[in-house]
Amino acid sequence: MMGTAALEKVLHIRENEKTQAQKAYHKSIEQFEEVGTQLYDILRKKETAETAYETYLKQTAPIQKIREQATFIEHLNKQILKLQKDVQQARDVMNAKHAYLSETYIEMKKYEKIIEHRQAEKDAKARKIEKDTMDEISIRQFMDKKTGEQHGSEINK
Repeated sequence: MMGTAALEKVLHIRENEKTQAQKAYHKSIEQFEEVGTQLYDILRKKETAETAYETYLKQTAPIQKIREQATFIEHLNKQILKLQKDVQQARDVMNAKHAYLSETYIEMKKYEKIIEHRQAEKDAKARKIEKDTMDEISIRQFMDKKTGEQHGSEINK
């Protein structure tokens, strides 16, 4: 069975693991948000481009302008597909980092509870020893007093 000092060392290691997992998780959140923002921006560009394309179709715009706009929209669609994959990958990484963070937190809490339990047992033993010692002192004092009274009564006789 490990001593409390050894458990404290393991707890310290687990706390460091949790801290590192937190940093990695927060970094993955930032990466997810960055890719998500890029996707959002591209989707807005596509919306604007499609509105312009519709306007060109309704008006008498040169065919070259309509083709350019259609090509631009197709290019944006390719970027959107790539970014959607990137967003999903970033989400998966973020979820994995969150799961690892939860795991490290649980492990750290296990060691904290073990240490608390051991400390409570140690405190209970110390209180019992103190109580037993106080009982022993009380018994000796009582016996000494009793013995002293007997000697005193024998002297008076």
